[in-house]
Amino acid sequence: MSKRPTLPYENATSGKRAVDDMQAILRGFGASSFGCMEDFDEGRVTVQFKWRERRVTITASSKGYAATWLRYHPHTRQMRTTKQEYERKALHIGQVAVYSILRDWIKGQITAVEIGILSFEGAFLGQIMLPTGETVLDRVSRSDMLGLAAPAQP
Repeated sequence: MSKRPTLPYENATSGKRAVDDMQAILRGFGASSFGCMEDFDEGRVTVQFKWRERRVTITASSKGYAATWLRYHPHTRQMRTTKQEYERKALHIGQVAVYSILRDWIKGQITAVEIGILSFEGAFLGQIMLPTGETVLDRVSRSDMLGLAAPAQP
């Protein structure tokens, strides 16, 4: 019998305890402010911090994680749970996982900055907030600066 593939972080347990870790990592790096918010309706977790004069916003989707988890572990009729209950389980797994993912990503980026692999701007470029309130990534995507927009449909 073959073992089902696992999705990284699907067995994470730290959940919101990872917020304390993120705060400690960023405070140790010299961040002057930190906040974390969960949008229940949209299924998103947003982390914001300020380092020197740079404001950074990082968003992760627990619904996106749940959808991916369901692709790895699809509901079957043999399960002793309804599809709706199983989807709720997937969302719960996603809600726990995104905190650990954010913590580890931030820790990796900060470490890369500290040891000289990347500048702060290089590590967080897409998440740096512009004076307009949008991120650099939002601006680049909206302007199609990279030429990645889908071609117009005939």
